[in-house]
Amino acid sequence: MAAVRWPQGFLRLPGGRISGPAPARAEGERRGVANAQRRGPVWQPAESRTVITLGALWLLVALLAVRQAAAVLRLPPEERLTDLATWIGENGVLRAGDPLYDTGSFTGTPFAGLVFTPLTRAAEQSLGVVWTFGTLLLVAALGMVTARMLPGPSSRRAALFAVPAVIGLLVLSVPVRNTFALGQTGIVPVLLVLVAFLPRCSARTTGLLTGAAAALQPTVLLFAPLLWLTGRRRAAAVAAGTFAGCSALAWAAAPDDSWAYWLHHVAGAGLGAPADDLANQSLHGVLLRLGLQGPVEVVLFLALAAAVAVLGLRRAARYAADGQWLLAVALTGCVAVAVSPTAWQHQQLWILLAAVGRVGRRGADRLVWPVLVILVMTMHRDALMPNLQVVGFLGDNAPLFAALAAACAVPFLTRDVPEWRRPVPTSYATVPASRLRHVPLLRFWKQPLSRPNLVLELLLIRVGYWVYSYIRSQAPDGRALAEGHGWQILDIEAALRIDIEHWFNQVVARTGWLEAGMNFYYTTFHFLVPLSLLGWMYLRRPVMYRWARTSLAVATLLALIGFWAYPLAPPRLMPGLGFIDTAHGPQDLSNPDFGALTGISNQYAAMPSLHVGWSLWCAVVVWRLAPAWWGKLLGVLYPVLTTAVIVGTANHYLLDAAGGAVVVAAGFGLRHVLAGRTAEDRAPGDHRAAGERAAGDGTPDRTAKTPVAEAPAVEVSAVQGRAVEDRTAEGGAAGGPGTEHRPGGTSSAGRGTTAASPLTAGPRAGTPPAGRTPAGRTPGGTAGAGTAPVRKPAPGASGPGRSPDGPVPLPAPRPEGDAGPGPGSPAGPALAGSSTGQDD
Repeated sequence: MAAVRWPQGFLRLPGGRISGPAPARAEGERRGVANAQRRGPVWQPAESRTVITLGALWLLVALLAVRQAAAVLRLPPEERLTDLATWIGENGVLRAGDPLYDTGSFTGTPFAGLVFTPLTRAAEQSLGVVWTFGTLLLVAALGMVTARMLPGPSSRRAALFAVPAVIGLLVLSVPVRNTFALGQTGIVPVLLVLVAFLPRCSARTTGLLTGAAAALQPTVLLFAPLLWLTGRRRAAAVAAGTFAGCSALAWAAAPDDSWAYWLHHVAGAGLGAPADDLANQSLHGVLLRLGLQGPVEVVLFLALAAAVAVLGLRRAARYAADGQWLLAVALTGCVAVAVSPTAWQHQQLWILLAAVGRVGRRGADRLVWPVLVILVMTMHRDALMPNLQVVGFLGDNAPLFAALAAACAVPFLTRDVPEWRRPVPTSYATVPASRLRHVPLLRFWKQPLSRPNLVLELLLIRVGYWVYSYIRSQAPDGRALAEGHGWQILDIEAALRIDIEHWFNQVVARTGWLEAGMNFYYTTFHFLVPLSLLGWMYLRRPVMYRWARTSLAVATLLALIGFWAYPLAPPRLMPGLGFIDTAHGPQDLSNPDFGALTGISNQYAAMPSLHVGWSLWCAVVVWRLAPAWWGKLLGVLYPVLTTAVIVGTANHYLLDAAGGAVVVAAGFGLRHVLAGRTAEDRAPGDHRAAGERAAGDGTPDRTAKTPVAEAPAVEVSAVQGRAVEDRTAEGGAAGGPGTEHRPGGTSSAGRGTTAASPLTAGPRAGTPPAGRTPAGRTPGGTAGAGTAPVRKPAPGASGPGRSPDGPVPLPAPRPEGDAGPGPGSPAGPALAGSSTGQDD
């Protein structure tokens, strides 16, 4: 065949294509670069997702702000901004010219009264609109300043998301909501102090702003000692002078009011609501609620306040010297909340700022403190603690305890600790492969191996149950609708010939021991068994705990939808049918608010039955965990007994039990579709019960069936070329438990390494005999030293090249540059596209 001559300046490319002349190519490249520069940077998909997420977050913040403003403005004028109306309304103390503190309704300083007096001209209908939107602007400014003070260094993405996230939390917080509702001014001192502590703020400006904020709220003067302790003594002196000057100006303008505030009421301690009110979250208020009175209470309060002030200011100065100025400001504000005679809800915004502190060296522990602070400052006290006498005191005073913990106890990390910026990462398991192509849907849903933080779990469980109880109590409870659905259920059961509820209920009611046993079962095991299982899995099987907890939460959420969509009167509340409520006693059906149970929960939330649903969840969990057959049998009997109990006590129909089974099955199924198989599931073809169970510190425990990173390594028989799967226990790390080493040998099977040559191809000419590996090479083509690792054959494997007495040496790798078998080779079609170490 004659040689082909290519024109001068042309090049032959792979595949027989011909390129243009070299000068033309260079000119084209230069023009392409110039065009790209004129067009600007290329839009990347990651940037597009960031913009969409950021826009959604800002939209959510805007909706929250609009909702908060609407909640205030939709109220009648006489019920809107009640505190502000008493100050500058038509008959407010600042308009009438009477003494400020005769009625006790005005709680601000004389300087605040002097500042707000000009606003009395806008005291008509437009006052609520102007004031509300002005408060929204203050909240937005406070959020931007707070985000500006967040400790760095931080990425550009984090800086973009910080502002809307902070503003959203502020709008949701109780202090800001209280400020909107009452028309208070608690945001102004906080904003002035944060602006004063911005990085490039001069000493004079810092002092002026801090002193002005202290003139509006006297406890803010504690920031002057903070400035002094951090070496900014000029700013501290200016702050003290500004405070004294503003107070003196107010004294000159209103001497009687100033005397009444500073001396008669001891800096406003006796103004407003009684000091023992739950809204007063100060040490003085909690001591009064404990029953202390008189000089004993005063002395104890002063001693505790002094101790908290000294310890809190020293800690704040330490973190300020570390460069964490926002945390230092938050801790000083928490000290001000605790030591103030009165700290009302609109004055507790400092506590929310303390969430910026970083606690814990592990990534799994980093969220505990901010989540705790956010829940305390955004949720009702009943959401944190049940309304019981033993623990109710903690919930009633949760903001004060959070302030004391932040100021005096919580060990925040300093910036010189390596884990401050990069905590110890959490170990994640590779999700086993699913038989369905699109499962899991949420590919980013990772499965940690470490045990979740106990405090965080308890908080989330408690808040989740409170939300569940609240939604259930708010579900439709119309008696006529619920009884109509009850007749529908009875008709369906009659058609199916399973309407046995009345007969069985009468049998239980006539049998004393059976009635007592079922009543005890109904009121005891519903919470005891699921909580016990969750506790055991948390301690012994943390990976299974996460799977079971998530499935239970999804099932409960689906049940709430059923309560809303189909309110149903249980048999015991159906009139004229003769059912006997053995567990709760007789109910007055002629009164819509029958009995005391209506004050506890919605009695028409019967479809589906969560008694049966949760018991079936327990049965599934026990079936997977119990090693013995009798344990599995007990697990299966539990939902059967629960079904008998709910029917015998006339609390549910049989179809309610079926509904409970449906929502639990949907909970397990939905969790599987979203997140895939749990890490303790063995993938198809696995012959080795290898894995890890994570300990509390994140270190692996080699006793559970948790494949950490399944990476199938494929062997091929030297004669027949048949591929046999041999999965390792840890396919992502050298020397994992699924790999044996000969003396002096190493293994380097890494993630993402294509299964080439010895693991994917049969024998070919020029390769060394089986069992010999060139020095410096390991099977898989990765550089190593010594002899290649040896893998055990799968149980029952046979054929040439395998020995029943021990492992078989792997064939040597192909020479450098060998692309492996082609489509016509024995191993080619069967192993095309296979790779080792990839996530399933």
